[in-house]
Amino acid sequence: MSFIEALILGLVQGLTEFLPVSSSAHVQIAQELLDLSEISRPQLTAFIAIIQLGTELAVLLYFAGDIVRIIKSWTQNGFQKFSNQPTESRLGWLVIIGTIPIVALGLLFESQIENELRSLTVIGLTLIIFGIALGLADWLGPKSREISEIRLKDGVLIGLGQAMALIPGVSRSGGSITVGRMLGLTREAATRFSFLIAIPAVLGAGFYQFLSSYADLPAELLISTLIATVVSFLVGYAVIALLLAYVKRGSFLPFVIWRVAVGVFVLTLV
Repeated sequence: MSFIEALILGLVQGLTEFLPVSSSAHVQIAQELLDLSEISRPQLTAFIAIIQLGTELAVLLYFAGDIVRIIKSWTQNGFQKFSNQPTESRLGWLVIIGTIPIVALGLLFESQIENELRSLTVIGLTLIIFGIALGLADWLGPKSREISEIRLKDGVLIGLGQAMALIPGVSRSGGSITVGRMLGLTREAATRFSFLIAIPAVLGAGFYQFLSSYADLPAELLISTLIATVVSFLVGYAVIALLLAYVKRGSFLPFVIWRVAVGVFVLTLV
């Protein structure tokens, strides 16, 4: 893998991890376009797992203050009646509850996810279908509920939306934001909660893939891997800040258009 190829993959990972466009789909498309045939599948899996740690570090650093407040409040108030708990404590429970579906389904269908569903045809279709779903959810119905108004059942439903991202092309943030908008959350509330609920899932999946595959990475790829990881961290951090600023005034329509266009492009190539 050349310096430029590593740079491109790190850039794609950082740009798409937190946008509702599916990072797994875009990274796989980039791999196909770059034709990295000289790298074995285990080596490529190890490379992707490591550069994902860059974006995971970005989300941890960006939300460090929120994470500390949520954990502190949850340990102090988490076993009171849910409706009487402060917002941060309730968010702790919502993140826990919302993480269960993606963990359970990920472990149950790991083989199918890593093999049968990794086709470009599936990616093209899910980019289009779930892109349209995001657009409809963003457009229809009143959307005035804030993050402090999320209920337990909302956390379960948004968690199920996030779990749909186990299918390549759906997108973790896209799935959870779509359900959040359907439940009446503002764009900012749906986006911020999608980031918070993704933290355990993203970290867990990243470290699991890293620990199970890093030994397959040869020494000659380490420099390229380090470059891509740094790039994914820097770009990912910037994307989080820019997206949260954007959704205060803009719709998700640009991401819907992008998803549909990329989906049609992929299906045309296939």
